Amino acid sequence: MFLDQDNQNMPQPANDDLIFDVGTQDFEEKVMKASMEAPILVDFWAPWCGPCKQLGPMLEKIVKETGGHIKLAKVNIDEHQELAQAMRVQSVPMVFAFFQGQPVNGFSGAKSESEIKAFIAEILKIAQQAQPDAIDIPQALTEAAQAMADGALNIAQGIYVQILSQDEHNVDAYTGLIRMFIAANQKEHAQEMINEATDEMLKDPKFEAAKTALELAQNAPSGDEVSAMAGRVEKKPDDHQARFDFAMALFSSGRGEEAIDALIEIIRRNRAWEEEKARQQLLKFFEALGPADPVTIEGRKKLSSVLFS
Repeated sequence: MFLDQDNQNMPQPANDDLIFDVGTQDFEEKVMKASMEAPILVDFWAPWCGPCKQLGPMLEKIVKETGGHIKLAKVNIDEHQELAQAMRVQSVPMVFAFFQGQPVNGFSGAKSESEIKAFIAEILKIAQQAQPDAIDIPQALTEAAQAMADGALNIAQGIYVQILSQDEHNVDAYTGLIRMFIAANQKEHAQEMINEATDEMLKDPKFEAAKTALELAQNAPSGDEVSAMAGRVEKKPDDHQARFDFAMALFSSGRGEEAIDALIEIIRRNRAWEEEKARQQLLKFFEALGPADPVTIEGRKKLSSVLFS
């Protein structure tokens, strides 16, 4: 084995389709996009090429020795002349190494086994250096939550993505990203993430809370409609249903703190209204925002002061 210790510790890709044929139609998918996760060698060869018949089997042997850390795509230039021209292949054999969607190195002509191993070792070193450093996930989650509270959605998104790149099953980061999309009014992306969640995530209460947040945020009324609701509440302050509808509109418009205040006002005026409908909805707001959200924390304090005053 010619891998050094660092490369042996690299995340190992699945061994499926370690060596495969590729052409013009699927080069983008199988090489460009796939190399975002692991380096891929591309061997341009031809059936009539003598050196290709020596190099090809040697490449396959060495790639298998890496244990899946690098893959090998083979291009028959007779069948895919356009692709060979696009890559400026003037003679065969020619080998390119792709990583993160870009060619990072290459060579042409026959090579010895030791030369190929040295070439691949260099590619793996590049890939290893590109791996992000391990992060403190609990600390990162705290920072992301603070960024959300500050309205720094781009920062929160970046942190959540970084966490998921290290732990793709982290429910806190996954649901945090859903909430970020809701706050950014990108509800279609939030829905896509909900649709693509794993069965394990679906069982987590935090995921249910994120779903509730999206459901409450759907069909947000226009600014004029919210203003009209505010006018009705101002004219009839004891119309609890009007105030309740106003609270729902505020929350779906991203104005969670004002929505909570509207429901607490109903509770202050008539705690038992509609079998404590306002308090029950308020708990749903807290669930949707998440227990660590500053708006939830402050809202619970306000609710307690009303209930126990």
